[in-house]
Amino acid sequence: MSNRKLIRPNLKDVKAKMGDPDSRPRHQIEYGRQGPSSGGADQPLLSHPLLTTARRKQAPPEQTYAENFYYLKQMTSKAVVVIIMEDGEEIRGIIEWYDKNCLKVNRMKEPNLLIMKARIKYMYKQEEESRSTRRRTRRPVRTEAEKTDAPVEKPKPEKKD
Repeated sequence: MSNRKLIRPNLKDVKAKMGDPDSRPRHQIEYGRQGPSSGGADQPLLSHPLLTTARRKQAPPEQTYAENFYYLKQMTSKAVVVIIMEDGEEIRGIIEWYDKNCLKVNRMKEPNLLIMKARIKYMYKQEEESRSTRRRTRRPVRTEAEKTDAPVEKPKPEKKD
């Protein structure tokens, strides 16, 4: 075997190219590459707005935005929705817009409403209502006795002479 020399770069050079702050001298970390005497470089390099990454504010874990997606879907499809209020009142209409706290509902022959979301018990599409009533109107299977209105009598045994 021949002795081959592996060509490896110096570790300090690699860290300097990658921008590792530990490998650079202290004056380069605090004042940039030019040093403290350069004009306009008095701002520390690590606190420079381009180098610091701004973390996005985390949304609460319980909020999935499914509610907003549902409202947006109903708005774009202009589907008639049935809104059941806490007091049992039914409101039918098309959602025009929504906010964090309220919905604006356009109704056909009645005035438009601004409804507070806190007062809504639940809501569904009107077409789902017609589907569920069709299922309920199916007639149950009737027996022969139920088909005739007359009561079924048992045949009497014949007497033999």
